[in-house]
Amino acid sequence: MIRSTVPKIRKKFKITELYFYLCINLSSAHSYCLIFVLYRSFAYFTVKDRLPQILTKVIDTVHRYKHKFLEEYGEEGIDGEKRALAYFSKLRNEMQTDKPIIPIIDDLPDTHIWNEYLQYQKSLLGDGEQPSWFRSPWLYVECYLYRRIHEGMTLSPPISTYDVFMEAKNDGYLQSENAVIALCTHLQEFKTNIADTSEAGCKEAFSKLLQVSLWGNKCDLSISGGQDNSQKFSILNSLESFKSNILVDNTESVWQILSQKKNSSRRVDIVLDNAGFELITDFVLADILLSLKLATEVHFHAKCIPWYVSDTTKRDIDWTIKQLLSTNNRWMSKCGEIWKENLKKGRWVYHEHLFWTLPHEFCSMAQTAPDLYSELQKSDLVLFKGDLNYRKLTGDRKWDFTVPFTQALTTFHPAPLCSVRTLKSDVQVGLKPGAGEQLAVSETDWMISGKYGIIQFDASV
Repeated sequence: MIRSTVPKIRKKFKITELYFYLCINLSSAHSYCLIFVLYRSFAYFTVKDRLPQILTKVIDTVHRYKHKFLEEYGEEGIDGEKRALAYFSKLRNEMQTDKPIIPIIDDLPDTHIWNEYLQYQKSLLGDGEQPSWFRSPWLYVECYLYRRIHEGMTLSPPISTYDVFMEAKNDGYLQSENAVIALCTHLQEFKTNIADTSEAGCKEAFSKLLQVSLWGNKCDLSISGGQDNSQKFSILNSLESFKSNILVDNTESVWQILSQKKNSSRRVDIVLDNAGFELITDFVLADILLSLKLATEVHFHAKCIPWYVSDTTKRDIDWTIKQLLSTNNRWMSKCGEIWKENLKKGRWVYHEHLFWTLPHEFCSMAQTAPDLYSELQKSDLVLFKGDLNYRKLTGDRKWDFTVPFTQALTTFHPAPLCSVRTLKSDVQVGLKPGAGEQLAVSETDWMISGKYGIIQFDASV
């Protein structure tokens, strides 16, 4: 059963041909606007321009792979390609003409959950109104698009298992190879002298690689519309100049919670975001956690289907390690060997769960995915990477900037947690009074540009 935390109080406005709804939370001292697709908002731009652009690239990718499908599957592969192209062309038309949101029909394990959620969205509207692409919550619409893309491939056998974003993700990694070399070299050279490193030196090394993981989150293909957004240079040389762009930096709290039990068993979970360079930064962070004995095991949570263009799947993890192992660079191949062994020996543990590719806010996890919530409760620290995870942590509401992070999490407190994210959507909490307003005066796009970041911690359990 999906429970709503949003009251059914709405004001309806018409602007040209578009509608939006303002939802007021009367139970809070701070009113908030549920991010429906607001005219001239970043959400509006996303649905009007960025999502059709991504879908157009999907169509182009499937068409360009026509000969590969023919080679692998014969004429059945061509038939599958035609079905997929017809499906995606229809989907693009639905989106661009603000058609009603329709049920998922592919009969996968999560199909009924999506369709129940559609009924829930209908219950929030007035009699006779239907959720549509421009009259539904932004978070829902975005997630729904990627689920429909997956449905389009599922209904197009024998090419159903093809990852339409694979080429873009692989290219993103390859274009970032110089930055990968620099990072792997830094990690392995530090580890050769780790036994002689002071406590202060260890703390500095951890802080530096946590910041690298933060700025690695800038490499997001869903924000760039699938265009190249790779890391061309070493982030390590820029960390000092980037420090002033970290709006909330709770690194000290993260260090304290990990270092206080340094000689006992400790588990850290990382809910992954993007493949490519960001995945390398997350692997490097996981490596240093084990090497500094801040954790005895690291658990990775990835997506079970292709998602938001560049989100990490099991295929991406396997492919990345294979690329590292096949290189002739000493330190890259060394990282590949160690990380492959970590997965084999259980020092690193891989998880996937369909909840990560549902539209639900995380505060509903205990009810909709109690097994996953229980799994996270075993952790000493959960790191949530990226913007989408932050939106789901905070319910994607337009909170007042000064609202405490713990309040925005509402009922989601499975374990101490930390959001590591560059800002690419208009939601942010936990800022000092006036900080957000001051930034808005000098940089109107400060919340969506990826220039600013947070390392935001909450210890509530």
